[in-house]
Amino acid sequence: MELRPLGTTGIQVSPLGLGTVKFGRNQQVKYPSRFEIPDDRAVRELLALSRDLGINLIDTAPAYGNSEQRLGELLPGSRHDWVIATKVGEIFEAGESRFDFSAEHTRASVERSLRRLRTDYLDLVLIHSQGEDLRILEQEPVLDTLRQLKQEGKLRAIGMSSKTIEGGLQVVQKCDLVMATCNLDYNEELPVLQAAADAGKGVLVKKGLMSGHLQGAEGVLRSMAFIFDQPGVSSMIIGTINPAHLRSNVTAIEAVLAGR
Repeated sequence: MELRPLGTTGIQVSPLGLGTVKFGRNQQVKYPSRFEIPDDRAVRELLALSRDLGINLIDTAPAYGNSEQRLGELLPGSRHDWVIATKVGEIFEAGESRFDFSAEHTRASVERSLRRLRTDYLDLVLIHSQGEDLRILEQEPVLDTLRQLKQEGKLRAIGMSSKTIEGGLQVVQKCDLVMATCNLDYNEELPVLQAAADAGKGVLVKKGLMSGHLQGAEGVLRSMAFIFDQPGVSSMIIGTINPAHLRSNVTAIEAVLAGR
């Protein structure tokens, strides 16, 4: 796959990014069927396949169980082969999520992610919103703390995995990139994508295949075509632990982009 610019960050990402929640967490998730967390061999093989297929973007989070730690242990090749996106703000413990957007937690979370991922820098760090996007951006110290960490060289670009139109528009103004929801059944955040394109900000799309609820090859193709018809989209994140699904998704996205 040909890499695409992530806005004006200078970072190049594959149009398909691998979501890794299933590497470390199978509680309180919204997928249509239950699944078992894969063993190390299966994760290692899936990551190697991802690299072979041209994927360089990996999406993880502290709230994804031990996903970060497993990536730090199992990612193949050079660190520079990968663009790693992680998050701050959500903590998942004992089967429940809680949120902390304080300066102290934000810094500690980034430092912990660096240790778990066995790296001295993070490419992308996103605020893991619980839905109160504007309040988080305007009243919590998390964004200022991430800016400081960026100045210290511990991360390359900052953004938010937002949940509201108003919040997403503010993210476009204040951050380097936004992660927004877009799919065939939900297009309310299209103004966020347009604003990001106009401002030269990066766009990562989440839930493009409706968290696994979209069925059939034709549906996947239609959804990918719809997403990449939108302005400014750099990559869509798709979580899978199934090699066949990964291959078919890459084939589909290559077919969609070949026609553009």
